[in-house]
Amino acid sequence: EAIEDRIQKGKAPKAIIVVHLYGMPAKMEEINEIATKYNIPVIEDAAEALGSKYKKQACGTLGRFGILSFNGNKIITTSGGGALVCHTKEDRDKAVFLSTQARDNAPHYQHSHIGYNYRMSNIVAGIGRGQMEVLPDRIEARRKMHEFYVELFSGINGVDVFSEPTPDYYSNHWLSAIIIDPEITGRNREELRLALLENNIESRPLWKPMHLQPVFADAPYYGENVAEELFNNGLCLPSGSNLSDKDRERIANVIKNFFN
Repeated sequence: EAIEDRIQKGKAPKAIIVVHLYGMPAKMEEINEIATKYNIPVIEDAAEALGSKYKKQACGTLGRFGILSFNGNKIITTSGGGALVCHTKEDRDKAVFLSTQARDNAPHYQHSHIGYNYRMSNIVAGIGRGQMEVLPDRIEARRKMHEFYVELFSGINGVDVFSEPTPDYYSNHWLSAIIIDPEITGRNREELRLALLENNIESRPLWKPMHLQPVFADAPYYGENVAEELFNNGLCLPSGSNLSDKDRERIANVIKNFFN
C-alpha cells in the first residue's frame, strides 16, 4: 500500500532498504517478491549481520547491494568504514569510480561527475582481513550469549528474547535483545536499564525508529507503529564476545533480583 501510494503521488521509491537488525535476517523472500513486482532494487543494511544467513544464503548477498560495517563496535572491525557487496562488475566498477572521487581517465585531474572519498587504506583493510580468521569464533561466542539469555529469561513471564522464528533464519546475534511486557511483568524497559546501570552494566534501548527522529519529522510515514512499540519496550543487553563467566553471573544476579 505504501509503495502504491508513493507511485500514485509521482514519487516512486528509488530503493527498498532492508535492515537485518541486531544480526537477525529480515524476511527477504517476501521483501524481494514485493521489490520484483514493482521493479525496485533492494539494498541490504547488513551492518550488524556479518555471518548471518537467510535460507543458508549470507546476509548482504540477498539484494542488489549489501552493506557491511567494520565500525569499532561490530563483530570484526577495521576501526571504521565498511564494505559494499555487488553482484555485477558494472555495479562494482561504478561504486569504485564514485568512491575514489569520480576522477576521469585523464593525465590531469578532471571530474565529469560528483565523487566521494570513501577509500579504505591498505593498513586497515589488512586488519580486517586478519580478523576474518576469528569471525567464526566470535559468532559462536555471540550465539552462546544469546543462549545464556534465553535460559535466564525462560522462567520470567512477560519477557521475550529476540530469537530466530524458524530454522530458515541464522543470526550472528551481534546483540541480544529482549522485549518486556509491562502489563505482565509490572516493570518496564527503562527501570531495568537503570537497575543494570546502577551496577555498572551497560544496556541500551532498541533503535529509535526513523519516523521518530527529529531530522525526518516532515517525512511521510507508513506503518502500524510496530517499531515504536519495540523501541518503547525493547532493551539490548551486554553481548560482547569476550564476556566472562563472572560477567554473566553478575548480569544474571542483577536481572533476577530486578524481576523478583
